[in-house]
Amino acid sequence: MRRGRWAAPALELLFLCLAQANFAPYFFDNGVGSTNGNMALFSLPEDTPVGSHVYTLNGTDPEGDRVSYHISFDPSARSVFSVDPNFGNITLIEELDREREDEIEAIISISDGLNLVAEKVVILVTDANDEAPRFTKEPYVVQVPEDTPAGSSILKVHAVDKDTGSGGSVTYFLQNTHATKFAVDRHSGVLRLQAGATLDYEKARAHFVTVVAKDGGGRLRGADVVFSATTTVTVNVEDVQDMAPVFVGTPYYGYVYEDTLPGSEVLTVVAIDGDRGRPNRLIYSLVNGSDGAFEINETSGVIFVTQSPAQLRREVYELHVQVTEVSLAGSPAAQAMVSVTVRIVDLNNHPPTFYGENGPQNRFELSMYEHPPQGEILRGLKITVNDSDQGANAKFNLRLVGPGGIFRVVPQTVLNEAQVTIIVENSAAIDFEKSKVLTFKLLAIEVNTPEKFSSTADVVIQLLDTNDNVPKFTSHYYIARIPENAPGGSNVVAVTAVDPDTGPWGEVKYAIYGSGADLFLIHPSTGIIYTQPWASLDAEATARYNFYVKAEDMEGRSSLAEVFVTLLDVNDHYPQFGKNFQEKTMVLGTPVKIEATDQDAEEPNNLVDYSITHVEPVNVFDIDAHTGEIWLKNSIRSLDALHNITPNGDCTWSLEVQAKDRGSPSFSTTALLKIDITDTETLSRSPMAAFLMQTKDNPMKAVGVLAGIMAVIVAITVFISTATFWRNKKSNKVLPVRRVLRKRPSPAPRSVRIEWLKFRRTKTAAKFALKEDAPNENCNNNSLGSSLPPEAPAPPPPPSIAPSTGAAHWTVPTVSGSLTPQQPRRSPKPQAAGSPSQSALVSELRQKFEKKNIDKKTYF
Repeated sequence: MRRGRWAAPALELLFLCLAQANFAPYFFDNGVGSTNGNMALFSLPEDTPVGSHVYTLNGTDPEGDRVSYHISFDPSARSVFSVDPNFGNITLIEELDREREDEIEAIISISDGLNLVAEKVVILVTDANDEAPRFTKEPYVVQVPEDTPAGSSILKVHAVDKDTGSGGSVTYFLQNTHATKFAVDRHSGVLRLQAGATLDYEKARAHFVTVVAKDGGGRLRGADVVFSATTTVTVNVEDVQDMAPVFVGTPYYGYVYEDTLPGSEVLTVVAIDGDRGRPNRLIYSLVNGSDGAFEINETSGVIFVTQSPAQLRREVYELHVQVTEVSLAGSPAAQAMVSVTVRIVDLNNHPPTFYGENGPQNRFELSMYEHPPQGEILRGLKITVNDSDQGANAKFNLRLVGPGGIFRVVPQTVLNEAQVTIIVENSAAIDFEKSKVLTFKLLAIEVNTPEKFSSTADVVIQLLDTNDNVPKFTSHYYIARIPENAPGGSNVVAVTAVDPDTGPWGEVKYAIYGSGADLFLIHPSTGIIYTQPWASLDAEATARYNFYVKAEDMEGRSSLAEVFVTLLDVNDHYPQFGKNFQEKTMVLGTPVKIEATDQDAEEPNNLVDYSITHVEPVNVFDIDAHTGEIWLKNSIRSLDALHNITPNGDCTWSLEVQAKDRGSPSFSTTALLKIDITDTETLSRSPMAAFLMQTKDNPMKAVGVLAGIMAVIVAITVFISTATFWRNKKSNKVLPVRRVLRKRPSPAPRSVRIEWLKFRRTKTAAKFALKEDAPNENCNNNSLGSSLPPEAPAPPPPPSIAPSTGAAHWTVPTVSGSLTPQQPRRSPKPQAAGSPSQSALVSELRQKFEKKNIDKKTYF
């Protein structure tokens, strides 16, 4: 029982001890360069961006419990980092600056909930090149004497860069090395005067030198950067006594007037020490040239006259003034010398005066030819101008008052006295025709005097004429009109040319020339153009003439003008018919036309009016007075009415037609016209006769039509023959030789036909017709002839006056034999009753046709 009482408490104690034995968590130590662990010897660049994940705390708990991480800082320090308690990620939350804080102390801790382990760590902040050099002891100002030797040290500049390494090293150089007298040591920053350079206070009292300090460069935020800084060194140059005194306001001129009193001031000379920084006292003195007439105040430099101007023996005095520096010790130092010119002048009481060869004169005259050469001097003018005053009172200007730009005067400024010269400036303006007299005023006026005395003189130039103008016509061209029937020697037109020159130079002679001038003459003095005495003008031959006239003066200067002469038409031609006797055929309802021409050149002389003056047997016609068309009166409507009127019933009329022009006086001509009248019914029965009758007046029209028809027929025949030949040659066989071509009966003839115009038509080269006998009276072609070789289509026979009964044989060799041309058929030629004119027209037209075409046919 006792034993059981003790066993239970011991067991409970054992469990309690086991529960209290819980080990603390700890950080891993991963060594230098690791980015996780306990941050031992951890360093961080100062240019690390805020918000960057820079480290990870890493630890463990022996029991495997979950751990959390913490970081804390001293209350007086900044909280630079923050940590994720669960994962241990440390984030930068404040900017780093190594120059202000090069290491950071922090306390990191790890906890498993029961145990907390804390460690103190030091994070090193490494340098980045984020600082620029800074100059110390600014501003840099130094005083340097101007006689400082070249190469001397003047000043030392110093710049500091808080960065370490190359980013903290500083070198020096000058911003502009070409325009400076100084140099700087790149390592020490000592500023020196360059070798061979000197300072001069009188040229430059201060120099401004820009010195640049540059670091050695380094990394910043992942890039290589270099920083620099500048400072300006002011070098003030100190003056030393190395310059002689200098006179200012030179050259010096003084004037003594005739009313100046002794002791009066003439002028003041001023000198300054060349060393303006530390000037010495100056003393003035007169060395020579005064002859006792002038003195100078040694301290002020005022020169004054000691005698009356009437006692002065010279007009001009050259005084030599010396200035001497007095040093601080009282001893003379540098010196300088200057000349002073003093002129003795009187009062301004004389105006300028013009003089001629015989004394004072206020009018000068000259005669000269117009248009003298440019720059020529008017030597005929002897003019002198003088002012008796002295000095400035005797200075005056000269100028010409009048038409500008023609002459100029020399000289323009005069002192005391001068010879006046007038020179030609504009030769073209000196023109006798524009102005025969040129008048100017020569003006002399003082320049620098309050009185401005002046005087004038008249200059009158009489111009003489020269032959400087060309005769000019009043117009560039002249237009004249003259009737064509004007007799020889008739005036045509008067031309006029004007020469502005005077005397014989203004006389003009006229001449005429050109291809159209053969029929004309011109009076050499008056310019009147007239026709040749033998000239016969004809507007119908040449209606217009043009030629040139020339106007010339005695020295050969000339100009031209063109003359146009138009001939006015005169009614001098009669109207002319083509033939005085004409024959025409009129179809009822269709007019015939007669025409006459008038050779006159212009209307109304060449306009013709027509009229019928006589008709046999009776007048049944009207005529158009303007066109010459003749037609039957409206009362005549049929051919029967005409048969009743004519004695023989042949419908033939004879007319006398008059052609009369519209000129004044009027001329007329008559022609006899024979008219055969037919009707359209007769023409419809004989188309060929109608055609021939219509072309009776124009036979060439009929010839052309017939020649065209024959050419077409020949071309078709040749084409068919050639095609047949080549087809037979290709097939190499003989075509049928006995193929009968039956023809239809020919209808009764309805019109007059000409035998030599009718040819046989062929439709194809493959069909042949047997040679037949002469046709019978009924034109029946059904009877067969003897068997002959096949015939080829025949070309048209040459026309003949008498139709032949047979045609000459013309054979063409073929594969199957020779082809004989078929004799053309002829139909009997009917004779229209009561129309004798048709037969005559047919015969006449046929003869003309045969005559023109008998030698033009070609046979294939």
